[in-house]
Amino acid sequence: MINSLLIFLTIVGLSLPAALVFLPLAAITGNATPLYNVAQSIVRAGLRVGRIRIQVTGRENIPAHTACIFMSNHVSNLDPPVLLPQLPGRTSVFLKRELMKIPILGYGFKLGEFVPVSRDGRVDSAKESIAAAQRVMRKGLHITTFVEGTRSRDGRMLPFKKGPFYLAMQTGAPCIPVSIHGTEKLMRKGSMSIRPGTVYLTFHPPVYPASHATREGLMQAVRASIASGLPEWMRA
Repeated sequence: MINSLLIFLTIVGLSLPAALVFLPLAAITGNATPLYNVAQSIVRAGLRVGRIRIQVTGRENIPAHTACIFMSNHVSNLDPPVLLPQLPGRTSVFLKRELMKIPILGYGFKLGEFVPVSRDGRVDSAKESIAAAQRVMRKGLHITTFVEGTRSRDGRMLPFKKGPFYLAMQTGAPCIPVSIHGTEKLMRKGSMSIRPGTVYLTFHPPVYPASHATREGLMQAVRASIASGLPEWMRA
């Protein structure tokens, strides 16, 4: 738990003074990019203190100057802090609506135009989230989503949620499959303990919605790509 405490103290210690400056700045100017950039720098610092190394391959597969939809598997609470600082430019994120209610942090998510997703199963809720994501992408921001919708308990891939693929078919934006593994060992589901170690992150070539006649076909292509970058035992 000492490693976890060091990460926590580093992130909190840096975040409090940064929030005093960059939250009001974003609220006043309407530009959340400085807030986003400093948040990613703080996360990187926390990972370094925690001796979490990230081995990245495939950055050259990300199209330059193009709003993309990054689609990743999900095995640990470490996945977002590992993935987001590795993305070019600024991204919005599909995240649980409950997280928007966290004091200060939730306000930062709103300023950063993160897209809340409800788990109530209602069609209206899903359409609302997709419309919000489309507005964000028209501004040139990426969208990042963990397409299983929740963390896998054992690391094996779960069924994908349909919403991100509706968004992809409607916008035509390139989908960048992302494979993450290693985090499932460093921070297991249900545990607050974070261990030092190496995370493996792979960006695959874009999958273009226009190349697929149906949403299901696009989903299968993205799933196959993500699976190709994972250990065999995770490709369930």
